[in-house]
Amino acid sequence: MYRLMIVFLTASPLFIQAQDEVIKKLRIDAARTIKKEADTTKKAWKRGALLGINVSQGSLSNWAAGGDNFSLSANMNLNLFAFYKKDNHSWDNTFDLNLGYVNTTSQGGRKNDDRFDFLSKYGFAVNPKLNVSLLANLRSQFFNGYTYPGGVKTYSSTFMAPGYVLNSIGLDYKPVKDLSIYFSPVTARWVIVRDTALSNRGSYGVTPGKSSNFEFGAFATIAYQRIINKIITYKGRLDLFSNYKHNPWNIDLFMANAFNAKLGKSLAVSWSLDFIYDDDVRLFGKNQRSPGLQVKSLIGIGIIKRF
Repeated sequence: MYRLMIVFLTASPLFIQAQDEVIKKLRIDAARTIKKEADTTKKAWKRGALLGINVSQGSLSNWAAGGDNFSLSANMNLNLFAFYKKDNHSWDNTFDLNLGYVNTTSQGGRKNDDRFDFLSKYGFAVNPKLNVSLLANLRSQFFNGYTYPGGVKTYSSTFMAPGYVLNSIGLDYKPVKDLSIYFSPVTARWVIVRDTALSNRGSYGVTPGKSSNFEFGAFATIAYQRIINKIITYKGRLDLFSNYKHNPWNIDLFMANAFNAKLGKSLAVSWSLDFIYDDDVRLFGKNQRSPGLQVKSLIGIGIIKRF
C-alpha cells in the first residue's frame, strides 16, 4: 500500500501536466479562426435580370428654331435569364421585354417600342464545345401598332398578330464562353395572325382569312453577350430563317443589339439597335406593298439595375 501511494504521488504531476497540455491545445483549437474553404462545387442554376428605365421630356415656348411645344418619351427594357448546367446537360432560357412610348404636341401619343422574345434551348454535350440541341422560340408584341404612311394612321399589328413560334433540332457550337452558334436544317415555324382584320388582308404572308401559316426550313441563330469592361456591356443576337416551301433564297433576318455604359452605380447610357427583314411583311414602298429592312434605334439615359 505504501509503495502504491509513492507511485501515485510520483505519476500524478506527470498526468496533470499531460492533461494541462491537452486542455491548452483544445483551447487554442477552439479559439482559432476557422477559414472557410473555397466552395469548388458549381451551382447547377444561374439566374439573373437586368432592368433599364429611360425617361426624357422637353418643352418649347416661343422657340424661333421651331419644334414641338412638348415631348415626353419613356422606355423600359427587361432581360431575364435562367441557365442550367450539370454534367452533359444544359438548359438556357431567356426572356426579353422592350416597351416604349412617346408623346408629342404635333403627333400625339404612340408606341416607339414593343417586343417580347422568349427563347428556350436544351442541349446535350457530345464534346466540350458542341451540343445536340432542341430549341423553341416565341416572339411577338403586346399592344396595337400603327404605321403612318403619308401621315395617315394605319392599323398594322397587335398581340400575336404577328406572332412567331419556332421549334427546331440542331447543333449548338460554343467555341468560347460568351458565344453560341446554333444551326438547324430541320425547323418548323408558325406565323400567327390572330386578328381578323389583319388576317383578312393576308398580312405577314398568311392566306387571306387564315390565322396562321406553317413554314418549314433552315434556321440559324448566333448569340453573343460580353462584359467588355467595368463600364460597357453588350448583348446581341442574329436569327436567320429560310423557308423551303416558298422562296427559300429570301432569308428572313432578325437582329437585336443592346449596349449599356454605366455612368454610376445605377445610372447608365443605353443604345438598342434592331434590324428586321421579312419578305412577307409588305408594308413599305409607294403603295405600302413592298418588303423593306426595318430599323429601330433608341438611345437613352436612365436607371439600370441588375438582379
